[in-house]
Order: sequence, then C-alpha cells, then structure tokens
Amino acid sequence: MRPSRRDALPTREGYLARWAALHGGYDPGRSRVVRGWLTLTYALARPLAAARVPPDAVTGLGVAVSLGVPAAAAAGSGWPLLAALGAIAVAVADGLDGAVAVLTDRASRWGHVLDSVADRLTDCAFLLSLGLLGAPWPLVVAAVLLTYTAEYLRARAAAGGMADIGVVTVWERPSRVVVVCAGCVAAGLDASRAPEWAAVAAGAGVVLATVGLAQLAVVARRRLRGVPVSPRP
Repeated sequence: MRPSRRDALPTREGYLARWAALHGGYDPGRSRVVRGWLTLTYALARPLAAARVPPDAVTGLGVAVSLGVPAAAAAGSGWPLLAALGAIAVAVADGLDGAVAVLTDRASRWGHVLDSVADRLTDCAFLLSLGLLGAPWPLVVAAVLLTYTAEYLRARAAAGGMADIGVVTVWERPSRVVVVCAGCVAAGLDASRAPEWAAVAAGAGVVLATVGLAQLAVVARRRLRGVPVSPRP
C-alpha cells in the first residue's frame, strides 16, 4: 500500500534535525523555548505541508496581517486588543513558513532571504504600533535601530564564518511579540492610559534590545576569533 503524503512527512525529531542542519547545526535542545516553539510550529505546519501549501504564500500572509497591527493600534479604544491578536497570528505565520519549507524539503536560499526581509518588515510594523499608541517616538526609533543592528550583526557574522545563529538572546522574535502584545493589551484595556502603557513597552524593548545586542556581539566576537579573513575579489 502506497503511503500517503501526510505519512511521508518527517517525524518531529526528523524535523528538528533538518531545522538544525539549516541553522548551522544549532541544537534546539539547547533552549527549551526554541525546542518548544519548534514543536508547536511542527504540529501546526503538518496539515499545510500535507496540502502542499507553498511556504512563500505563508510568508506573504504573515506580512499582510502585520500591516493591520499598526492600523488597529492607531484606531484607539479597544482596537489595540485586535492588534495584539494580529501580532500573535504573524508570529505563528513566521514560524509556519519555515516549518512548511523544512517538512516538504522546499527550503531554499531565496526562501531564507524572503523570510528575513519579511521578519524585518513585521518587526517595524510591531514597534510602529507602540508609537501610534502614544509611546515617545525617540524610544520607538531606538528600539527599531537596535533591533535592526542586532540582525545585521548576526547576518554579517554568519557571512564572516560564524557557523550558527550564535546565541538566543533576550530580544529574539518571541520577546518582541510579547512586548508589543503586552503594550497593546494594556492600552486596549485601559485606553485612557494608552500612551503610558505604550511608553513602558517601548522602554522595555529598548532595554531588551540593548542587552540582546551586547549578548550577540560578545558571542559573535568569540566565534569569529581566529577565523581567517577571506581576501576580497
């Protein structure tokens, strides 16, 4: 009897092994948060993978939903609660596109680039929401710049010879989603103090982004020590 497509999909351990291979050999078991998140996305991605949904379509859907997050935040009253739900949906989609690609063996360099660009767009949309809720714009801009700097540092370190993602910092995608959701939920439940709650969330983002950047810089410097410099063409 010929196995079905669903049966042909990798097991959870097989999925984790494929994920690790695509992320420089980083062992998901090193972080309970990472392993737990990957286990969840594996379960959610299996039906999509079995239906052969294109990973890029999931990426595009996540970006489209992210555009509604700042729009809902700017609407005021109880709408920021919807913004929080939107941010959670984007976070799920962010994990699903990669999981679908791994499960269907359709991971590609272009898909990785597209996913990274989508992540930066949604990061910006999330933090923009705090500014639209009333957080001081200097705090919002600082959070965005620190976030982008950390991601650029990781990308350049990987290009320079760092074998994996380096370290799971305190300011990864889940942390950003939690901070933005907390700000939106507080603002939605207490609209009269929305600017104060947004400022607290933005300030927390700046602090966590600063610590995360420092963590990554230390690990990247250690990993790149002794790696020979490739001559420029």
